[in-house]
Amino acid sequence: MKSPVTLDETQLASSVVFQGRLLRVLSDHVRLPDGAETVREHVVHPGAALILAQLPSGALLFERQFRYPLKQTFLELPAGKLDASETPEQAAIRELAEETGYAAKSWRHLGVIHPCIGYSDERIEIFYAQNLRQISGQRLDENEFLEVFPMSVAAAREAILRGEITDAKTITALFLAQLHGML
Repeated sequence: MKSPVTLDETQLASSVVFQGRLLRVLSDHVRLPDGAETVREHVVHPGAALILAQLPSGALLFERQFRYPLKQTFLELPAGKLDASETPEQAAIRELAEETGYAAKSWRHLGVIHPCIGYSDERIEIFYAQNLRQISGQRLDENEFLEVFPMSVAAAREAILRGEITDAKTITALFLAQLHGML
C-alpha cells in the first residue's frame, strides 16, 4: 500500500568507500523528503538463495557452520550468494548440491527477505526443495567448512525457542514454509 506522502530519498552523489571480494561499501549524499541533505552509508551485496530442503523422512537438512563476524558456530539452513549472472533458483540448485551433496526434483519459491534494510541491499530468495536424492559428497568452496545433518521440524522449532537457532534467514524460512503449508 503506497502512501500519498513521499518518503523517498534522492541520491545526489555516490562514492565507493570499500571494494572487497564479496561486498562493496558506498557513501551516498542524498536529499531527504523535507529537502535537507545527509549521507547514507550502505553495503552492496550480490544477493543469496536459501534452501529449506526436506528429506523423504520429513527431516530438514541443516548445517553447522562457524561464522567469523560473531565468532561462533550457528545452526542454519543451506544458503549461499548468487554468482555473477546467476538466477536465484540456479544459485539454490548449485548451493544445495555443493554444500549438502543433494539434488531435488521439486522446487518451490517461498518468498524473499531483506535481512539488513538499514545498511545493506542484501536480498535472500527462499526456496523449498523436496524429493531429494544424494548425488555426491559435498563440494565446498575453498576455505568453507560446514557439517550437514538432518533435523526434524519439531526439533528445529524447539531449537529456535531455546535460542540455539538465531539465524534470521533460517527462522524466516521455517516461518514462511509453515505459512505455505509445507511444514
